[in-house]
Amino acid sequence: MDPMEDKIEFSQADFDGFPRRLPENCVEYVLFIIDEKLEGRSQFLELENIRKTALQLCDNIAGGYIWQRDSFQLRLERDQDLIYLSGITDYGDSVEDEWLIVYLLRELTRSFPSLWARISDSDGEFLLVEAANVLPKWLSPEIDSNRAWVHHGKIYILPLAASSGIKRSPSLAEAVKFIKSNPDALIHSTFVEAEAFYRLEKYPKRITHSIHYSLVTIPRKLAYILHDKPSTIAPAIEAFYLRDPIAMKPLTSLVEDVHFPPRDLVTVSVKFTKVLFAQLKSQRFLPPPIWSDVFEDAEKQASSAGDAQKRLARLELGMKVTSGFEMLATNADEKDNRLAREFAMLLEDLEEDGAQVLPNDEDMETWENARREDDESWLDINFEDFEDELQGNRGPKNRSKNGFGDSSTQADLQKIVSRFEAFLNDEKAGIEGADMDDMDDDDDLTNYDDEDSDEDKDVSFDEEQFSKMMREMMGMPAEPATDLKHKPGTSEYTTTNTTEKEDEDEDIRQLAVQMEAELREHGALRLDTGSENVKAIASGDKAKSKGKAKDELGSNVGTGEESSEEDVDVDYNLAKNLLESFKSQAGMAGPAGNILGMMGLQLPRDEDEEEES
Repeated sequence: MDPMEDKIEFSQADFDGFPRRLPENCVEYVLFIIDEKLEGRSQFLELENIRKTALQLCDNIAGGYIWQRDSFQLRLERDQDLIYLSGITDYGDSVEDEWLIVYLLRELTRSFPSLWARISDSDGEFLLVEAANVLPKWLSPEIDSNRAWVHHGKIYILPLAASSGIKRSPSLAEAVKFIKSNPDALIHSTFVEAEAFYRLEKYPKRITHSIHYSLVTIPRKLAYILHDKPSTIAPAIEAFYLRDPIAMKPLTSLVEDVHFPPRDLVTVSVKFTKVLFAQLKSQRFLPPPIWSDVFEDAEKQASSAGDAQKRLARLELGMKVTSGFEMLATNADEKDNRLAREFAMLLEDLEEDGAQVLPNDEDMETWENARREDDESWLDINFEDFEDELQGNRGPKNRSKNGFGDSSTQADLQKIVSRFEAFLNDEKAGIEGADMDDMDDDDDLTNYDDEDSDEDKDVSFDEEQFSKMMREMMGMPAEPATDLKHKPGTSEYTTTNTTEKEDEDEDIRQLAVQMEAELREHGALRLDTGSENVKAIASGDKAKSKGKAKDELGSNVGTGEESSEEDVDVDYNLAKNLLESFKSQAGMAGPAGNILGMMGLQLPRDEDEEEES
């Protein structure tokens, strides 16, 4: 048989099945106007208005921010019948750049009612990855492309119908068409939104907290460039961090001229991001030959100077920064980086004008943050504390006065309580989480039975059954605890003629009663009012739940201490009971851990009391 007959033939449709992949560490974003009133030229004008507004918003929120590689950018695109704005940003090692873009786009969609934005990176739909624990069952990474959209500050998910009911990712054109024709069919879940946008809670303050200033000793010529273009520090540190023998050649050769010789050195404050500063600080780099004399003189003066270590540290940092700019200058005009090309043009102008444009010492003292030097303790890692964090331990030295750990722990606890309350108040919530449309996981999606699916949409709240579930979750009997010897139907356990198995069962029951009494004595299982509080939350009776929470808190504070006259929010009791129940599991599987797990929550084990005792 001719081997040519076995060759595989590929059609265009075969290649269309391969999704386009973004380069590593890149985030892509597309913005659409979905409004039937805006067509043709009016649509172009509105997109241009959005583009200008977006860039202005970026300047207002992150004007002083230093992007790791690429900045936020938008350009007009036209693909067949689709007209939209798009941008790709290479964020390198700085994930903060990616989340800053998410924050900017979310805020932008709040300003334009007809704007829809989609964001993805080299890992795919990373917003859905953040919310993986609370996504509908049918939504898998294989079919989630083009399904998550940000509109008016919220996240909407396209149902399976967007891909004609087939388990595949819809194309961009299909997604836009579905949003236009079926806006009411989109899925919006507060659980998914809270998880996907959880990192954005720290913005915009996070932007300023990511900046680090440090005093470094560098040539005056370089100090002028950094003052004029602070953002050029990013490509320079990248050149230093990823250095190769070709880039190092000007520094290792004694015959070639360099752009920044170690002469006329000045000490100035340089602006970094924490990522850039960590990259610079962590590198071991011996001084090049042209810097050897400078370091020898500095070490000789160190014996007579009180701040010798600081001066040497600033000189070492300055040497690294200068070396990075020297490496960048070798081929900056050829790099595919806007900041690198801007640096090349500025350096060329500076070398043509000469030293007359350089600032003197008095000029540099007037610069903003001229002598600013931030604390570097955030770089230090206590490996014992780090190990404790990984194991979920909280020692006395890490606890705050209220006993809930640091601020992030308090935030996590509040997140647990708020999500549990939202779960109870969600009328569409089932036992496995939020009940949303198109969550059926049946493989035969083409034979989907609408009549059967409607039966599960309305779920009534059974207070008795919920109370029983909560008691079982907290480790209590399904019925209120009573004396087992006098309970109807249990008298056979108290007779003298019981079998060996019955005696064993009675011992277990007696032990359970003793354990429950001991836990009640310490206030860990005071759920008579707590279960009513939870039921009150689920039924929407907030006032009733607050009153019962106040009564319970007053009885749990301690003997001889009166309860506060102010209303105490039910969050205290709900969090307390959840944590006590989880702790009683002693790290093993149990109802509390299982229910929290279904809501996408995982608590660490707390072994402090055992260690302290």
